[in-house]
Amino acid sequence: MTRAVITAAPRRVFRPELQGLRALAVALVVIYHVFSDRISGGVDVFFLLSGFLLTAQLLRAAEQRTLDLPRQWGRTLTRLVPSAAVVLTATCVAAYAVLPPERWFQTIREVVAAALFLENWRLGADSVDYFARNDLASPVQHFWSLSVQAQLMVLWPVLIALVALVVRRWRGRGPVPSATAPGLRLPIAVTLALLTALSLAYSIHLTATDQPFAYFHTFTRLWEFALGGLLALVADRIALPRRLRWFLGWTGILALISCGLVLDVGTVFPGYAALWPTTAAVLVILAGGAERVLSARPLVRLGDLSYALYLWHWPVLVLYLVARGGGQVGWRGGVLVIGVSLGLAVLTHRLVERPIPRGAYRAAVLLLVPALALAASWQALAVRDARYSITIGGRDYPGALAMTPGFRGAGELPPMPPRIALPEDWARLDDLDCTRSARNRDLEMCSTSTVDSPVKTVVLVGDSHMQQYLAAVRPIAEQRGWRVVTMVKGLCPFSTASESMPGDAPCVAWNAAAAAEILDLKPDAVFTLASRDVRIGLSEVTPPGFVEQWRRLAAADIPVIALRDNPRFDHWPSTCAYELGPDDPVCAAPRAEIYPDPPPYLSIPDLPSTVSFVDLSDHMCTPDVCPPVIGNIQVYLDNNHLSASFMTSLAPVLADRLLPALRH
Repeated sequence: MTRAVITAAPRRVFRPELQGLRALAVALVVIYHVFSDRISGGVDVFFLLSGFLLTAQLLRAAEQRTLDLPRQWGRTLTRLVPSAAVVLTATCVAAYAVLPPERWFQTIREVVAAALFLENWRLGADSVDYFARNDLASPVQHFWSLSVQAQLMVLWPVLIALVALVVRRWRGRGPVPSATAPGLRLPIAVTLALLTALSLAYSIHLTATDQPFAYFHTFTRLWEFALGGLLALVADRIALPRRLRWFLGWTGILALISCGLVLDVGTVFPGYAALWPTTAAVLVILAGGAERVLSARPLVRLGDLSYALYLWHWPVLVLYLVARGGGQVGWRGGVLVIGVSLGLAVLTHRLVERPIPRGAYRAAVLLLVPALALAASWQALAVRDARYSITIGGRDYPGALAMTPGFRGAGELPPMPPRIALPEDWARLDDLDCTRSARNRDLEMCSTSTVDSPVKTVVLVGDSHMQQYLAAVRPIAEQRGWRVVTMVKGLCPFSTASESMPGDAPCVAWNAAAAAEILDLKPDAVFTLASRDVRIGLSEVTPPGFVEQWRRLAAADIPVIALRDNPRFDHWPSTCAYELGPDDPVCAAPRAEIYPDPPPYLSIPDLPSTVSFVDLSDHMCTPDVCPPVIGNIQVYLDNNHLSASFMTSLAPVLADRLLPALRH
């Protein structure tokens, strides 16, 4: 939602029921966010209303030949920036005081993206990063919709100006068309209709293939803006009978209210599902049958506050939850969050929005300086705090080596890495040489070495639980002249079926392509998982699809080294250890309730002789518990992934297990 939704249209086209519709939309957004884990379709209504009001304004300016792009952009900045800058500045200060250190870097990145109106692209990039998907919601995440609208509000005047220019060049320099003449209305309508169709088609396609990325994509939302523009061009020419207006108006309101209850907006939008709230808004605007309710003074007043309320409610909610230790907001907490947000919205409207004169965009932009300066200072502090230097595998920080019989270390020291650095302690592929498979563009094959004749070539294939082993295998490979090739995809272990998300056809296709690439490569060994779903309840299994892939590789005489999976928890052991101490029993889990004995793969009959198993559970757990810290190193990155530091400490242990399984 943006300030433009509130003030984009001149007063002479102001309609109180639009202010009421805006108030209803923001109320739904806030109520859904605070009292449930669902999302309303209110943001889509904001997009449509922005397109409606802005197109009406730009059409008049274009017809009167008064459309000035720099001035229009200046007005946009004046409307958008002041309140956003105040909220970002206050959020920086509050987040620094409230958020745990492991969330600092993510929040800083998003504050900067929000200040530059690029938050939707920041979140879109994170949505295709498997580990960024595990990031908790930042206090400024809701700025994604403001970013989309800001980008479209920069684009829209250019679009209208270009259409006007083309039309006048084509017609020649004739008299200025009147508002009632065909003029620019028809060419603009045709252009917006084409944009609506193209953007909606793209939205449906991208939502079907990559919904998380589509959700934040500007061009999957452009059709909602364009649909609002089309509505602005035809709304004054449609006359409906009074009873039909009443019926359609109330149908639209009820549809808008029920959208978030019926649809799982967060997982199916935008695509064709977004037609629900946008069609509801179209009905309300066209019919006007509920104008008496929507024009009521309380709703109109809330409409005045809607931009500031939208900006404030999310950081207040997120920081409140962090301050009270998570969990559900509850009714009392929800009322408190909404009350505080409303109070801040009133102050912002009176002290920030009203005093800023139109056209004072330079002053508005300067208001972003404190937010960006605070973010830069916070970043400098975070970088300083994240610095640490230890010798992994040494006497002070032995990690997994501390579980070796007879090992004597230096005793208990502060666990490493420090809390702020833990989110980055992951085996990344950034410095590897990567290429896309011709068989499947989703399959990225990355190599640790481009040496033409490595001593051995080994493949790590599977999901993120295999990617984490790169931190352990890579030191071994560098010492022995091996080349390591990774083929990894989040939530897609190496199998003939989709194990993490049943019915995930892209995962099945990815695995088929990976198997074909391995057969072509003919590596000296393939490392993959031997089991999965290791958690309390002795749920560890070796899926039949795993075994089928092993047999396929055995038929090509390719050795398989299958590694037993690590534990999964219903909490983050690392966070628990930082807050309660590594020896607190709440942070650990009983080994007997996690790892069955014997492991499930040992009971599979007629396994190929080319398959070897490696069980490192004795270095992840004591005989009694699976602790969060071993050898003064944090074992877990989150609730189910191992930190790169701990995996690096496993390298000597893994080498002792691997070498006998590899042919020399």
